[in-house]
Amino acid sequence: MVGNSSFKVGIYIRLSRDDGNVESDSIISQRSLLNQYVKENNYIVVDEYVDDGFSGTNFDRPSFKRMMKDIELGKINMIITKDMSRLGRDYIGTGELIEKYFPNNNIRYIAINDGIDTFIDNTNNDIAPFKAIMNDMYAKDISKKIKSSLHSRMKDGLYVSGRCPFGYMKDPTNKNHLVINEEQAEVVKLIFNLALKGNTYHYIAQYLTQRKIKTPSSYYNYVWNTKCINTNCISQEYGVWVDTTIKAILTNRIYTGDAVQGKTKKINYKLKKTVKNNPDDYIIVENTHEAIIDKDTFNYVQTLLPKNVKRPEKKRFYLLDGLLYCGDCKHRITIRYQNKTGRSYTTCDYYRTYSKYHVCTTHTNNYETLESVILEEIKSVCEKYLDKNKIKDSIGNMTFEDNTLNIKKQIESLELTNNKLTNNLDKTYMDMLKGIIDEEQYKRISDSLKKEIEDNKSNIDNLKNEQIEENKVDKKQIEKYIDEFLSLEKPTRELIINLVEKIYIYQNKSIDIIFTFKNVT
Repeated sequence: MVGNSSFKVGIYIRLSRDDGNVESDSIISQRSLLNQYVKENNYIVVDEYVDDGFSGTNFDRPSFKRMMKDIELGKINMIITKDMSRLGRDYIGTGELIEKYFPNNNIRYIAINDGIDTFIDNTNNDIAPFKAIMNDMYAKDISKKIKSSLHSRMKDGLYVSGRCPFGYMKDPTNKNHLVINEEQAEVVKLIFNLALKGNTYHYIAQYLTQRKIKTPSSYYNYVWNTKCINTNCISQEYGVWVDTTIKAILTNRIYTGDAVQGKTKKINYKLKKTVKNNPDDYIIVENTHEAIIDKDTFNYVQTLLPKNVKRPEKKRFYLLDGLLYCGDCKHRITIRYQNKTGRSYTTCDYYRTYSKYHVCTTHTNNYETLESVILEEIKSVCEKYLDKNKIKDSIGNMTFEDNTLNIKKQIESLELTNNKLTNNLDKTYMDMLKGIIDEEQYKRISDSLKKEIEDNKSNIDNLKNEQIEENKVDKKQIEKYIDEFLSLEKPTRELIINLVEKIYIYQNKSIDIIFTFKNVT
């Protein structure tokens, strides 16, 4: 064809996951059709642009963007697709390209199956906008069908999300069923055990990071860097735990064996952006998989979480932090440290935030004095309503069993860490043999790994000795601990949050303590 050699052609191929594996729309099929067309018309192909697995409802596709850049650079002046829907299914964006962008940049566009050629005056070009609208409607219809199908499968208790929640993996025999990932599940159990002791999200996050326990993201994203000679790089394998990750795990009902899905939804079928659904709209199916955390423990932890939230400006430990509320406006009361006096005081959060509107009053109290008064009241109530002998009979042994279990878990965690460090040591040695790192670099890394392994072994031995001592606790020791429990001489955070639900402080200095147990006379 005369003049066809002047066109520098870019062939564009796109296949969406929504299109399935239909042969007529496959990458191979499109490529074959386009190359045959180019050959028959004596065009010169400059480049091929392929977006495999990308929706046509938006233009945020890597090869499409590369093609547009090549147009700007003048590398191509002609684009050929199988049909208009391959270019895009958004009728506004597709119309903008064909009607404005391509003509302004002197780009010839051909959609073979639709008979569209923007350099030839024909009726097919005139109906191109209508074809774009039809393609858009098709995309919307497909989106509705997929959404309906997913909701139906969710209601049947099938797990349809792409990534499994931390602690689980997909059943090898059924991709829509979750099974426990033993290594990760131990971490989930540890997080719940730490929360049961009244620890904040922040404390738990630091605890896990310091012990080099791998974060959820490190399981998905970690890649060993063989070129790294800085021994600190080894910590990249484990990642850094953050408060939001801890909160997400502690509040995720999926660990009780219930499937909780449909937490988010797309704004519309053209955008990837999602918004959170109302919890009432979640799709919940009970007992779809094996639980990591029993439901009683999970529910109890939910009652503790509001007490364990870390305050942004909290730099000191306060026994009653998270339990104090304003008795007048019912908002939280925070504890602040005053550098000038060296003392801590309380203030109503609602007043502090909106003081100019006079919505409440300061509720200022010396914290040390307030804590002393409250502890005396708690002690008085405990002595009155709790039977020491019954407690000795019912929970005495349980306390030490739980502690032994915690020691066992710490030992297992350290042993698991040492196995990983040993594997890394072996890998580093192989890297030296292969010439990836030199002998000096190997010695530097291996010395650090060996020291960490030895330190962990020493900690394991100490924990094992502690475990033996725990098993030697006699009846008199048990009674001693229970006496301390009821006397509140050395109150712990764990003890207080298990006894107290909320403490209301009123402007007139009166105090109302809401206990977790029912007072009986």
